[in-house]
Amino acid sequence: MTPDLMDAGTERVGHLLQQQAASAATESGGRTASTARHVLPGEVDVTHGRILYLEDVHVSFDGFTAINGLNLDIAPGELRCIIGPNGAGKTTMMDIITGKTRPDRGSVYFGSTIDLLRYSEPEIAAMGIGRKFQKPTVFEQLSVFENLELALKTHKGVARSMNFRLDGEQRDRIAEVLHTIHQTGFVTRQAGLLSHGQKQWLEIGMLLVQEPRLLLLDEPVAGMTDEETARTAELFLSLKGRHSLMVVEHDMSFIGAISEKVTVLCDGAVLAEGTLAQVQADERVIEVYLGR
Repeated sequence: MTPDLMDAGTERVGHLLQQQAASAATESGGRTASTARHVLPGEVDVTHGRILYLEDVHVSFDGFTAINGLNLDIAPGELRCIIGPNGAGKTTMMDIITGKTRPDRGSVYFGSTIDLLRYSEPEIAAMGIGRKFQKPTVFEQLSVFENLELALKTHKGVARSMNFRLDGEQRDRIAEVLHTIHQTGFVTRQAGLLSHGQKQWLEIGMLLVQEPRLLLLDEPVAGMTDEETARTAELFLSLKGRHSLMVVEHDMSFIGAISEKVTVLCDGAVLAEGTLAQVQADERVIEVYLGR
């Protein structure tokens, strides 16, 4: 593996290998304490109308309160936008949902029955929660197709991946995702030669091939051109309903193009919630975030 590939994909490689190891343990009959509870991808109880639920969540780091009594819930198929000043707790909230950070107290549920605080990061990802960080992390020396193919392999054990071959259904899935992320004309292009926006879309595609129920997207249009931002808005709107999306972003024009409901975080808690127009008119939001 070359240095460029290692730099571009180190974090994702570790994450993918963790997921592969968890899958391998399951296939061989082994179970960790959490996988023994038989929670499988797609088994998310949303009969109560919520796919994600956080209640009275608190997190402190060395005396600093990052999350302070956070309450938040998201409906199945909803596209929720999260805004707020730097240090409001947006990234920490995503870290808690994905298992990277454990709260001091509080409840975090995926659907009505899955207590996310009992699971590891790779197990949470395998359940159907995908996360995209701000900086695109793709395998730059592989082609667009190979990146998507590699993402599919997260469902296989390490040994089986060595001899993995796509079946027709998997090829169809990749073709569908290529169309969704506007990359059908770039199948054989090396990922490192893509524009910044195209790399962002490719990483979203790498999540989509795993068929997540919930997508967490951190500042997805940062650094994009106006055209790329507009196409990303179209992409997210096309995903709404099929997936639930939580989008953290500072670009108010982008938020305006995609949002129905906006949550404003400040000091680790919800400050305001409503339509973009409603939160923009809120004096508290103006004071701490939007300015006059």
